[in-house]
Amino acid sequence: MGTDRKSGSLYTKIDGKVAIVEFGHPASNSFTSELLGRLTAELDKLSQHSTVSVILLKSEGDRAFCAGASFDELMAVATLEDGKTFFSGFANVINAMRNCSKVIVGRVQGKTVGGGVGLAAACDYVFATEASAIRLSELSIGIAPLVIAPAVERKIGVAAISELSLAPTEWKNAYWAKEKGLFSKVFDDINEMDKELDFFTQKLSEYNPEALTELKKVLWRDTSHWDKLLLERAALTGKLALSDFTIKAISKFKK
Repeated sequence: MGTDRKSGSLYTKIDGKVAIVEFGHPASNSFTSELLGRLTAELDKLSQHSTVSVILLKSEGDRAFCAGASFDELMAVATLEDGKTFFSGFANVINAMRNCSKVIVGRVQGKTVGGGVGLAAACDYVFATEASAIRLSELSIGIAPLVIAPAVERKIGVAAISELSLAPTEWKNAYWAKEKGLFSKVFDDINEMDKELDFFTQKLSEYNPEALTELKKVLWRDTSHWDKLLLERAALTGKLALSDFTIKAISKFKK
């Protein structure tokens, strides 16, 4: 059962050395600003947890993994400050994932759009199903995937992010995402994925936690400037959201 809370839901369950963090929202597991703030705080908290060594990030239900940022909140952006605050949500989550001392494993069970692709890219290892098609739809509503671009490019490279972002209405399938390096493993269905995922996370959690932390630092080397960069990108995206082009595109979308 999916959540019916307007601001979404976030639950954490600790299973041995694995923290399972599950987010949900009735609008295809999209993120409100409040939910992004809660996820950022939860990741910061788990980073300091003494016994947890692996975080499993997942979403509710068996359909979409994440539809990105809340469309209702995007439509409500009225000032440059509103825009910067709204787009800073994903910037803060990506930076929390990057700075987290624990390895983050993503579970992607279905379609993923915009900020959801950024979320998958910021995981250290990703399990996905065949149903997990991806799309960066931002250009189609007058903005661009500027905030998540560094995380996505780090995983799939400039050529693939160009292919993805410049065709904003086109879905790329899970095997394309795996070939490019966004997904680590792709499974036929959710049951098969969850069985392997449970085995993988339990095994990973048995390794030396200090070694996992040091490896994570190496995997994320040369990204310390993202603390500033992603917030600058958020401000820029907020400005784009207020352009005449975007306002017209969004009002068309509304209708």
